[in-house]
Parts: sequence; C-alpha cells; structure tokens
Amino acid sequence: MDMEILGRYLSTLPDDDDHPYRTGPWRPQTTEWCADDLDVVAGEIPADLDGIYLRNTENPLHPSIKHYHPFDGDGMVHVVGFRDGKAFYRNRFVRTDGLAAETEEQQSLWAGIAEMPYVAKREDGWGARQQMKDASSTDVIVHRGVALTSFYQCGDLYRLDPYSAMTLGKESWHGAFPARWGVSAHPKVDDATGEMLFFNYAKDAPYMHYGVVDEHNDLVHYIDVPLPGPRLPHDMAFTENYAILNDLPLFWDATALEQGAHVTRFHRDLPSRFAVIPRRGQPEDIRWFEADPTYVLHFVNAFEDGDEVVLDGFFQGEPEPADNGVGDKWQRAFRFLALDQMQARLHRWRFNLRTGHVKEEPLSERITEFGMMNATRAGRDYRYVYAATGKPGWFLFDGLVRHDLHTGVEDHFGFGDGVYGSETAMAPRVGSTGEDDGYLVTLTTDMNDDASYCLVFDAARVGDGPVCKLRLPERISSGTHSTWADGAELRRWHTAESAAEAVGL
Repeated sequence: MDMEILGRYLSTLPDDDDHPYRTGPWRPQTTEWCADDLDVVAGEIPADLDGIYLRNTENPLHPSIKHYHPFDGDGMVHVVGFRDGKAFYRNRFVRTDGLAAETEEQQSLWAGIAEMPYVAKREDGWGARQQMKDASSTDVIVHRGVALTSFYQCGDLYRLDPYSAMTLGKESWHGAFPARWGVSAHPKVDDATGEMLFFNYAKDAPYMHYGVVDEHNDLVHYIDVPLPGPRLPHDMAFTENYAILNDLPLFWDATALEQGAHVTRFHRDLPSRFAVIPRRGQPEDIRWFEADPTYVLHFVNAFEDGDEVVLDGFFQGEPEPADNGVGDKWQRAFRFLALDQMQARLHRWRFNLRTGHVKEEPLSERITEFGMMNATRAGRDYRYVYAATGKPGWFLFDGLVRHDLHTGVEDHFGFGDGVYGSETAMAPRVGSTGEDDGYLVTLTTDMNDDASYCLVFDAARVGDGPVCKLRLPERISSGTHSTWADGAELRRWHTAESAAEAVGL
C-alpha cells in the first residue's frame, strides 16, 4: 500500500474520554489519508468490480457543550475506488461552515441533539430545530457525477469530488436552493431519469416541502406539503410516477416545545400517515393513507403494482423504548439507537389508489435496518434487500442479511465478535444481467486488530463470506450511510490511464 497523509485536524477531546460514541468503535479520526494499491489480505479484488464506494461518518473533534449525541459529529467521507483489479482509499472531512467556525474557535459552538438550544454559544445555526450545527454527516449520494452530503435535520448540501472526497462547496441549484429550510438527509436519485427528489421540514407552517431537481441540476418543482404540526420525517421513497412522504406519530411534544424543549414522544393514539403524490404533482394532488402507528427511520424501495403503490421499509415495534434498567448508563441513555430496542423489522405497505385501502404486512421476523438494494431497480419492482443486523443494546452493525422478498429466504453473515460494519452498498458487476449479479461493499471497524478493512461479498452468496478483504490505512470510526457509484457514471474514470490519474493525482 502506498500511503500519504494529506492533513490532520486538531482535536480537543480529552485523553480519558469515556463516552461510548466517541471511543471504542466510534473513536474519531483526525487524519486524512491518501492510499493507493490497498493491501489485499484475503481473496482478490474482482476484475469486474468497477466504481466507487462512499461512506459518511460522524467524526467529532471537540467535546460537546453539555451532552454529546453520536449524530452531532462532523462529517467525514470515506472513499474506496475499484478499477482494473486494484483499489484506492481517501478520507476527508466535509468542509462545512460549522467545521470551519469550530476549528477557528477550537470548541463546540452549537447545541447538539441531546442539548437545549439555549446552550448554544452562537445564535445562528441550521436544522429544523434551529441553533444546531449542520455537520453534513448523515447521508451521501451521487447526482450528476458529484457526491452530495446531507444532515439528518435539514441543512445545506455539500458537493464533494467523488474520487478524492474534496469539498467543492455548497450546492446552489443555480441560485434556487431553499437556504432557509435546507434539505433533509436522504434525497433520492432516480438513475432512470437523472432526477433527484427531496424533502425538508421545519417548525413553522406548512412544516414540509417536497421538490425535484432535474438531470440538468435545475430545481424544477417545489411545493408545500401541509402537515398538522412540526414532524420528524427522516426518509422518503419514490416509484416511476409517484413520491411517497410521511407523517409519523413520533415527533416533538407540543407542550415541551412551548417551553423551548425538543422532547421526542411517540403518540400511540395517532396513525402513521403516508402521502402519495405524483412526482410533479401539486398539494391538491396529495393522497393520504393511514396505517398502524410506528416510526420508520429508513425505507428501502417503492414500486407500482396495478392500482397499488407498494412501499418497503423498517417498521419499529417500539419507537420509544422504555428504560428497563438493563445495561449501564450509556446503554440506557442511548437505547433508542439500538435496533433490538426499537424492534426494527422489514415491512411492506400497499396503498390502493383506486379504493384508498391500505394493507400492510411484515416481510421478516429478523431485526434489521439500514437496507440497501440494487439502485438500478429503484422505484421499480425488485427482489433483494441487503440490510444490517445490530449488536444488542448498541448502535453498531454486527452483520448483514440478504432478504429474498420472493421466497422469504434470508442469507446471513456475521462479522464476528468485536468487528462492526457499515451500511452495505450493492455494486452491480460490469455487464451484469440480474438484480443480484454484483457485489456488496462495506467497511469494518475491527477492535481485535485495531484496524479497518474493506470487505467485498458476492451479492448472491452473502453467507459464504467476503471474496476480498482490503486493509485501510488506520482504524476508522463507525458511521452511518453509504452509496455506490458505477465507474460508467463517473467523469474521467475511464479516460485516464489509471485510477490514480482519474482522481487527479
């Protein structure tokens, strides 16, 4: 492996830090690396794996003002590129405005999710809650050959070079970006049309908007989606003709909001509501469907089946887990991040556009979340979901599962004790002919080796284990979301003599 340090950031975190989401598998990094010809420690890199895996990570540099939440950390994007049977790695902080300000002051300046807004040391800020730092550390997608990072409670979209992870600035959509509201994490890219669909939300009416950016990067559609009050949507889905948004009964308690406190409550007496709207529809075209009360952190896909819109996601049996007194103070404090505590399971809803009827059913008894699929099937009927299993009591991924939605068969691979993975992206094989004809790519944090690896699986045989294992320059922090970009969709990728030249080295 040919390694070079590109830069380091100064951290003021204490040496004796005991916070579980700033230590151990979540220990943050301060070093940005450039590494070519990654060492293959097992198997071999498939010659028909061609493109780039990107993963976003929460990576704090400074102690929180009072109480740290793992979603508060600064964004860092990890890139592993595959071409010609070789692989390279890059990682860089997302150069957000918040990172720049806190780097200058060498301290946290904004309140985190577990803190009251008034503790912020500055009166400005971002997010639906306001007075937060836009860390741009939640999601990462690729649209029109450029990577975009986003923040879970709305903020700017930061443009990154997908090869080097260098920040290129904020997305503007030629001056039409809704700067006051921002954009929520999980905008969706439809590879078939080149469009990007998104939503945002806030504490003032109409409480939500929905928009479409076309293949030329123009904001061509932006409408109100009126809600009964402030809500906390996290994800959306789309089909060939519709977008699906949601109004779920886990949101800020209205009485607490009046006192300036943002306390999340699950309102069990309210239904889950799903909005089905034509992709270029108007507010009056929205059809609302009611279903069993739950919260859905992530959806996998949606498609049309005759008169029905079919939506798949992870139904939470316990969106507000009770403190059962089990575990240490940290496990109890962060119980709402553990998949087993939330009882998250793959689920299907069917919305009949003719009758208005809703049918729903569980698709699996296994607790999983952070589901991925072959992006070429996004918005269309599909068969396979690749999801993460979680370490009981913790926000850590300890394995992955291939769900076959047609047969119900599940293929599982566990990473092993002390090894934790990342959201797993599906990379279609060059010249692939089937939905599962490709590879799964993930990054691991291995506490046994004090190292991190990139694992590559055959998407059709997950249980067989990785076909390739590559060493990264250092142990990376656990993180959240990822994406895959095919080499065929990336500029310069196949016109350069080598992958290194393609990324400008």
